[in-house]
Amino acid sequence: MSDYPHLHSSCLNKLTLNPEDRIAEILKPRWIGYPLAHKTLQRFDDLLRHPKVSRMPSLMLIGNTNNGKTDLIKKFCQTHLPSNNENGEHIVAPVIYVQAPPSPNEADLYSVILSSLYERVPSASTSAKRNKTISVLKEIGLKVLCIDELHNSLAGSSIKRQQFLNALKYLGNELSISFIASGTEDLLRAVSIDNQIQNRFQPMLLPRWKLNKDFKQLLCTFESILPLKSPSNLHSTMLCKQIYNLSEGSIGELSTLLNQAAIYALRNNQECITLKTLSDCGYIAPSERNREVSIRL
Repeated sequence: MSDYPHLHSSCLNKLTLNPEDRIAEILKPRWIGYPLAHKTLQRFDDLLRHPKVSRMPSLMLIGNTNNGKTDLIKKFCQTHLPSNNENGEHIVAPVIYVQAPPSPNEADLYSVILSSLYERVPSASTSAKRNKTISVLKEIGLKVLCIDELHNSLAGSSIKRQQFLNALKYLGNELSISFIASGTEDLLRAVSIDNQIQNRFQPMLLPRWKLNKDFKQLLCTFESILPLKSPSNLHSTMLCKQIYNLSEGSIGELSTLLNQAAIYALRNNQECITLKTLSDCGYIAPSERNREVSIRL
């Protein structure tokens, strides 16, 4: 039996590192699984396995900023990485990830898709970019195109938004592919101008966390991968409530808070997170940050 039952087995070897090296481990990207995340990834996998039909289904992952949308999409993409294609000019990539262009510009959409595949982007007309994009995506066997932060591309005029949505529909129809798009609630409002897009993209909501047993279990998961030698008991009533109030129900903020607290603890010769650690580590809650910005402006 481990001397550190609060830690996951994969974390035990990190305890032999000096504090600064443990801090480096804390700062590395990591995947935190939880029930809704597993359910969401299953829905993504269902899209990948869906047989080709005239109108392929698609999903919109909707949630507040810093609440795990990008992590979920990237996790799905990392599970389905491209493979070499020795008999062809292109890799085989059933899933690709792109970040939405900053404005509703059809040509920019094709440019970010081609760039993500390290393809030369034609400097000619939009139609030339469209044709090359379609040709390349057919070559790689694309099945699911993941577009992160799509609400950013739909912030322009209604005419521009409609043209951009038409481009997505055209790609979907021409290639018989599904889309996974992520965005804030602004994305739902933006696509409301097009009934066909609304019908194709089923929304999946990623709500803020509530102060309940699921949140306590999430804290246990976080604690199991933070390389601290003593148990913090983050799920205990006082700590749990304070952590929830500070992170305001956002998993991204929760990760930042616990990282910051663990780093503060290590740099102050402590091996657990306490209420005092949370108070002294320098973390500022999102609403407080916004309030400070408003005052200064």
